[in-house]
Amino acid sequence: MLKDFAKLQTFLMVIKEKSFSKASAKLGISQPAVTQQIKFIEDYLDTKIVDRKKNGIILTKEGEDLYRIATKLEKAIQNSEKELLKIINKEFTFVMGSSFAIGNYVLPNYLGEIKKRIDNEVFMNVDLSSNIIDQLEDKKIDVALIESPVFRDGIIYREWVEDELVVFSNQPIKKYLNANDLHEFDWICRNEDSHTRRLTSEVFEEMGVQCNNFNVLGVLASPTAIKETILNADANAERPLVSIMSRHVIKHEIDSGRLFEGRLKNHKILRNFYIAYSKERKHDAFVDNVVNYLLSLNKV
Repeated sequence: MLKDFAKLQTFLMVIKEKSFSKASAKLGISQPAVTQQIKFIEDYLDTKIVDRKKNGIILTKEGEDLYRIATKLEKAIQNSEKELLKIINKEFTFVMGSSFAIGNYVLPNYLGEIKKRIDNEVFMNVDLSSNIIDQLEDKKIDVALIESPVFRDGIIYREWVEDELVVFSNQPIKKYLNANDLHEFDWICRNEDSHTRRLTSEVFEEMGVQCNNFNVLGVLASPTAIKETILNADANAERPLVSIMSRHVIKHEIDSGRLFEGRLKNHKILRNFYIAYSKERKHDAFVDNVVNYLLSLNKV
């Protein structure tokens, strides 16, 4: 079984996520496939390694022993991958494609480490999620990071991190906003065909709110343009100017007190960021190294 470490990786992900379904989403495989791989391990060892409870997954004693072994193996394999890349010693430019929020506000924090891990230059291309996947299919980029679910055949998708969209302004606003509060603002909105706009509209409908009833001052496509518009708005205006944005995009300004955020009362606007790469590159040492590094980040 040790020759097929993929099954042990599945086991480690099940324990990390405490859920078969969450593990399947993270690994980009079906839940029955996860169940089948865990059963293979149990049949191979002739013992039960996990118990499925209402509140999640619990390791048996034998499962705890296997977990310690699998963790050591995972670390050893990761170290070995670094040594393998040194042996390959291939000089090239690794191209990453990212959608706007990720490419401009998340990925730059990790490009230096990615470059160090593959010992090659790293170039980043930022575009719409759909265009990034087009470039991945055309083999113009090596790994894609997207915030909109653009799923196509021939591509492996791995759930990366969960993102939250929040209401923000350059004036202090209530921490939790109800439907009536939303009508007291002036709005800068995303273009109607954007994934952010669709997600927001769905949650607003649950609250009984229609975007068409807002006082909209402008519609913009770029997260950066929206953020700059809010930052430079009149901070003393009677009606705060607001928009909805990924917390990753406005984190620095929130932390420094230049912007203020509010969440929807009893609702959250959530989405997943995805890592995507071609099935043809599934066993590529450089792609594996970059993908495994990104997945290892506990908090982005």
